[in-house]
Amino acid sequence: MAEPKKADKAPGGRGGGAAAGKAGQAPRPKGAGKAAPAAEPAGPAKRASVSGSTPPRMRERFRSAVVPAMMKERGYRNPFQVPRLEKVVINMGVGEGKENAKVLDFATADLQAIAGQKPVITRAKKSIANFKLRENVPIGCKVTLRGPRMYEFLDRLVNVALPRVRDFKGVPPKGFDGRGNYNMGLKEQVIFPEIVYDKVDKVRGMDITLVTTARTDEEAKALLTHLGVPFRES
Repeated sequence: MAEPKKADKAPGGRGGGAAAGKAGQAPRPKGAGKAAPAAEPAGPAKRASVSGSTPPRMRERFRSAVVPAMMKERGYRNPFQVPRLEKVVINMGVGEGKENAKVLDFATADLQAIAGQKPVITRAKKSIANFKLRENVPIGCKVTLRGPRMYEFLDRLVNVALPRVRDFKGVPPKGFDGRGNYNMGLKEQVIFPEIVYDKVDKVRGMDITLVTTARTDEEAKALLTHLGVPFRES
């Protein structure tokens, strides 16, 4: 009798490979079992997720709450008549910087951490012999904030930094210059949470100027009060 022929091996290697699969089962289609890619957001949601930036809440509060409140309170007919914050200037004087350049580097690093923007070195405009000061010698640093960074800094100043001042009872209302701008001074930079106390070489203060488009100090005070600046009762 003739011996029965052995079954030929299926192409694809051992046991029939991927082409034959298991007995009684159809071969799996290519790509089956993989998770389907998530659908990408369309429109503004996609742009927001890619950029990762959110509008400052202080600016949103100004548009949604402060403008209607001041229009009702002061009788403005047009929203563009409402005064608004134009810029914030932070100045840190470093008198010993003319003798030791490293001190100015520490001050610049602290101001950059606080403002989130690289400061500009300020230099002496003229020589003063009594102060042993020569012209064009670095004596401090300053930074000017506008737009979203301005609102973010004011938000952190009002809600985080000022409440950390020892025995804080409010900022003095006498800091207006008569043109709708407000000036305040801080004695310590360590009240900002961005400053690590262990890395501070020296406690130094700073001057902060809030520049508004208000024509009078009364309008500027009303604007800053609505924005949350805690004025001391006179």
